[in-house]
This record gives sequence, C-alpha cells and structure tokens, in this order.
Amino acid sequence: MGKQFYYEGIHFECTGCGECCRLGEGFVYPTDEDIRFMAHYLDMSLSEFADRFLEVHKDEFVLTSEGDDCIFLKDGGCTIYSARPTQCRTYPFWPANMKSNYRWKLTREDCEGIGKGRLYEREEIEIILSDRQDTDHGPSPGDQDGAINS
Repeated sequence: MGKQFYYEGIHFECTGCGECCRLGEGFVYPTDEDIRFMAHYLDMSLSEFADRFLEVHKDEFVLTSEGDDCIFLKDGGCTIYSARPTQCRTYPFWPANMKSNYRWKLTREDCEGIGKGRLYEREEIEIILSDRQDTDHGPSPGDQDGAINS
C-alpha cells in the first residue's frame, strides 16, 4: 500500500468561518460525554439541555438546527466553541474526509483553514481518526446510561 496523502502532515487552523457549522442535510451527533460537557458549560441540567438543544434522528441524538445551521452558530461563530462536541473538534480530520486525496480536496474547497496554521503530523492525524467514532454515531435515546436521563 502506498503512502497516505497526509504522510507528510497537513497544515490546519480553524479560522472560525462557520462553514462546517452550516449543516445543510447533515447532523452533529454528540457523544454522552459531549452532552454532559456542553450542559455544564452552559450551566444547565442535562434535561434542560436535552429539551432545548437535542432532537432524535434515526434513533440517535443530534443537536438541533436553525434552518441549515447548527443551533450554536450565531453571527458567524460558534457560541460554545470551547465546549464544542467531538465531531466538531475533530473536523476536518473525519474518516470520510481522510479516505482519499480526492475527498480531501473536496473538503478543502469548503474549509478555508486547511493549508493554514500548525502542521498536524501523520501520527497525530491517525490518532484523531482512531480515537473517535465516525460522525454518524452518537448516543442512542434508549441508552440506559444515556446522558439526558439525569
């Protein structure tokens, strides 16, 4: 197998442009830990947070949206940036985006931070890819240990 296209690393720095927060037909699938952290950050109980910011899509919790945008995208910026979910923190290093150089080029067209900022080494990118669930998985509303039952 040949070298991955990111073998020499990739420069990336979030510019806060908010393009990745414009969901279109996509969703943000927070983990249980993400939900607890966001609720704490917003000084809300888990049930308050769930009532206000979560909905169910295909038996999984997702963040609600306003039109085609994430509920937390306001005036072009993320209002919970320092407490954003894993899916958001690991963008653009998602398995689907890192699948091929072609897919990466498509991602680069939408993300102005790719090619800027610090260098993410291949090893770091692979840790990001291996340490997270794929973007289409999160807690299930029926989980016994579900975050919103507290």
